[in-house]
Amino acid sequence: MNAHRLVLKISKDEIQNRVRALAAQIASDYQGKDLVMVGVLKGAFIFLADLIRSLDMPVEVDFIRIASYGTSTESSGGITLSKDLECSIDGRDVLVVEDIVDTGLTMRWLMGHLQRRNPRTVKICALIDKYERRAVEMPVHYAGFRIPSGFVVGYGLDFAEKYRGLQGIYEVAFDAMVEGSHAG
Repeated sequence: MNAHRLVLKISKDEIQNRVRALAAQIASDYQGKDLVMVGVLKGAFIFLADLIRSLDMPVEVDFIRIASYGTSTESSGGITLSKDLECSIDGRDVLVVEDIVDTGLTMRWLMGHLQRRNPRTVKICALIDKYERRAVEMPVHYAGFRIPSGFVVGYGLDFAEKYRGLQGIYEVAFDAMVEGSHAG
């Protein structure tokens, strides 16, 4: 692992305030609907937990696990599905909760995977939206924070399975040659 240091980008308080605001917007938009929130493992589990605790409405929660990074800072380009949904989303509103959306390639694959199950709607809620890195058009309907660049960790985001438990979001500043400019 390259030598690196962590630089605080988003504080614990900023995150919690934004999560509460997102929950209020989601509750308003989905009031009276049959909402299934799908957490993308592993990165989104902390964000999803805080989000559903801030919602004042009943929701069903399920998880899916896909990977495109492994231990690198750049996407491998290939998508691996290692855990699929257990609940039916047929005719239901689905909100995918993801830690980070950058190139959009993984989300494009996931949206196609979910659409084949005939949901009423599918939207994306991401903690971090790295809009400047989009390789494919992929709307993030609910974005916690929009950041242009930098490799970030904390609050569920990892670097080689480390730093998920940090309460804030930190940029990894590599002291050696940077492996890539993607995030967690």
